[in-house]
Amino acid sequence: MTNHNGWPRQDIPLKTGRYWKMIYKLFEEVVLKKDIPKRGLKKGDVATIVEHHPVSDGEDGYSLELFNALGDTIAVITVPESSIEPLTEDEIFSIRSFATAR
Repeated sequence: MTNHNGWPRQDIPLKTGRYWKMIYKLFEEVVLKKDIPKRGLKKGDVATIVEHHPVSDGEDGYSLELFNALGDTIAVITVPESSIEPLTEDEIFSIRSFATAR
């Protein structure tokens, strides 16, 4: 089984002996699908996955780290899987002022 990039999904072992399937790989870059105003983040901001949070009876979540243009961490957030999407080859990076977003 593969994820959206064609890579094998990562099997995450659980203490119960079951496995969770991760759609995204750890440290993969993804895009926010919606604004997160209280953190100054906007739809289209690029984030790095730093943790997967499997849920047995609901939607899995991911912890994301977001960086400024110089590589400094500006936020670490946790969002449901439906709030992120993969980068695509027809997208380009752009710069916006984070200070004005707050």
